[in-house]
Amino acid sequence: MSLTPSERTPDQVRTRTKGKRLPTGLAKITTEPDRDKPEPPKQASHVSMQHLSKKLSGYLSGNELVSVKDAFRFSDEMHLGQMRRSGEPYISHPIAVAEICADWKLDAQAIMAALLHDVMEDQNVKKEELLERFGAPVASLVDGLSKLEKIEFQSQIEAQAENFRKMLLAMARDVRVILVKLADRLHNMRTLSVMTQEKQQRIARETMEVYVPIAHRLGLNNIYRELQDLSFSHLHPLRYRTLAKAVKSARGNRREVVGKILDAVNSTLDSAGIKAEVFGREKTLYGIYRKMQDKNLSFSQVLDVYGFRIVVNNFIESYHALGILHGLYKPMPGKFKDYIAMPKLNGYQSLHTTLIGPYGTPVEFQIRTRDMHHIAESGVAAHWLYKDEDVSLSDLQVRTHAWLQSLLDIQKQTGDSAEFLEHVKVDLFPDSVYVFTPKSKIIALSRGATALDFAYTIHTDIGDQTIAAKINHEPAPLRTELASGDIVEIITSPSSRPTPNWLSYVRTGKARSAIRHYLRTANLAESTELGRQLVNQALTSINLNPQLPADVIEKLLFESGAKSLEELYADVGTGKRMSALVARHIMDLIEDEPSSIPFQQLLNANNAENKLEPVIIYGSEGISVELASCCLPIPGDEIIGQLKRDKGLVVHNCECPVGKKLLQKEPDRWIDVTWGSDLNQRFECKITIFTTNERGSLARVAAEIGDSDANIVNVEMEGNSFDTLSQICFTIQVENRKHLARLMRNVRRIQGVSKIIRGHL
Repeated sequence: MSLTPSERTPDQVRTRTKGKRLPTGLAKITTEPDRDKPEPPKQASHVSMQHLSKKLSGYLSGNELVSVKDAFRFSDEMHLGQMRRSGEPYISHPIAVAEICADWKLDAQAIMAALLHDVMEDQNVKKEELLERFGAPVASLVDGLSKLEKIEFQSQIEAQAENFRKMLLAMARDVRVILVKLADRLHNMRTLSVMTQEKQQRIARETMEVYVPIAHRLGLNNIYRELQDLSFSHLHPLRYRTLAKAVKSARGNRREVVGKILDAVNSTLDSAGIKAEVFGREKTLYGIYRKMQDKNLSFSQVLDVYGFRIVVNNFIESYHALGILHGLYKPMPGKFKDYIAMPKLNGYQSLHTTLIGPYGTPVEFQIRTRDMHHIAESGVAAHWLYKDEDVSLSDLQVRTHAWLQSLLDIQKQTGDSAEFLEHVKVDLFPDSVYVFTPKSKIIALSRGATALDFAYTIHTDIGDQTIAAKINHEPAPLRTELASGDIVEIITSPSSRPTPNWLSYVRTGKARSAIRHYLRTANLAESTELGRQLVNQALTSINLNPQLPADVIEKLLFESGAKSLEELYADVGTGKRMSALVARHIMDLIEDEPSSIPFQQLLNANNAENKLEPVIIYGSEGISVELASCCLPIPGDEIIGQLKRDKGLVVHNCECPVGKKLLQKEPDRWIDVTWGSDLNQRFECKITIFTTNERGSLARVAAEIGDSDANIVNVEMEGNSFDTLSQICFTIQVENRKHLARLMRNVRRIQGVSKIIRGHL
């Protein structure tokens, strides 16, 4: 007889396929590896609810175990009849994810969320139902793990970006979200070989780009390394297979060297009275591959495939052991790093040194205490951020909390999901530099970060008001890249404000999002007016009167999510929304909803003659209208405008090759524009002049440009004393196309000038 969900024991699992009942026992679940695929670094282990319960009983209370089993029963019932591509019952996946979480000793709520993590997405279970049955914390965790409901996005990339945004923000509020998500991704990667080749590549690439850096950023080094190798095995299966074979062959050849080093190190440390665990470790295949790629080496040239880890009892013994090792083997210059004094961003602490071992082989050693080793392997999972507030936070917790808080700050300043993900990815790069404030506080920044990034790391208001910087007590440009050990001082002024060119030399996501946020809001009125003009023109083009009735406006705001018509116009003016799509939406609302004004009155009286008037450009509009730097259009040129996300309207010359390519990719984002009639200003353009390489040629050309009533903004020269011709590139300011033509005619008459063209080669 069949059992009801409440009567079944936790390790009994039912599934149904095409009316046939499958065996209820789930004592062992295995996956058969594909013989044609490279063997992944780690296969999925046998999983069962019985095995999970045994793990959990070691640290959860009896009441907590009952709650976990209730979550299992519910998940089992919801996934009834659902199968994985491998042919296994789907419930095997949530159990496997929960087992990985149990290895980290996550609490009962996280284990329950792991078991339930797919019920909202796959089975349309509502958050309210989970809230009622399992409580608010579990429901919030599952909601953070679930993908968005099936709504229409403009592209797959946008949908993916929105899913990541939701997951990362949920993680910022509760770090358990990302821990369960990483466990979910790890099990999926371990069983990825059953997927199609295309899906393997897509999932592996996504894992390498997003989940691997997140694991590293949170200090989850075991998962970080395994996800790297699993992704590598699916992205480059032949290279993975070849390298695995080479490493296996090399093990035997290097066994003697490894044994000799282990004996020597153990003996020397014992003689010094230091009790330590010494064990060899093999670099991951992806780590070896990256070293071969970065340094253009063959496998035989990668000598430090093996390293050694020394775990001691306390902080002082770490440095004592370092001195002993340097006495045993000669250290390689420049190969020592002290991550104990200056921990990595993810809290990692160790001493790293590379020594010349027996037979001249470089050997890397990592020295750390037991606590450091625990954090190095488990990262943020070693210390919970969500325990009682009375518990003092470790340095790792403080760093992680600060990073998670920065995600919320970026979200507040970011316009859309794609931009949010772009900013977060910047901060996920593992390399970092360590600099000091004038009061000797250590600040960790992404490699390549500048003095301006440092200012925004201290506080957004400090960054916004920055006017200058001192590095090591000397004045330095804000664009200066920082190096580890620099002492950085920021000078501010209440009148200083961000400028668009700041975006070209900041590297951190926080700085980039803060600057963009300011630029978006600084000229809000200007963007709103441009958006109003674009929407009105789009309405005119489909024969609708821009004066909309109140009921249509109310419905439009409700369905678009905008708080006001001005906000909607501002979104159009900055390129977040398309004016044509807004106009079509308005037409649908008018046709579908009876209005207080007859539909015919909403049509323009002269609709048969209506044409979409081009947007008028004067060249001084500011942030919401920008002249493209690739072609620098000037009055007299035929121009066309591109509505670019968060940049507003970008104006290109119609002959611009860059503009032509962009027009082919996104034709819906282009509108007609025209020059205004009253243009009382000058416009930048570029010219290149070829002249004989002789003394005074540059002076003659520059003098003629000045005599032609043009300003010289920048000059670049190419060529050397052996060349017959010099190539001089000018950036100049002119009034219009006629002014430029007159100037070029005058320059062409100069003796020695053989050719003059517009633009830079």
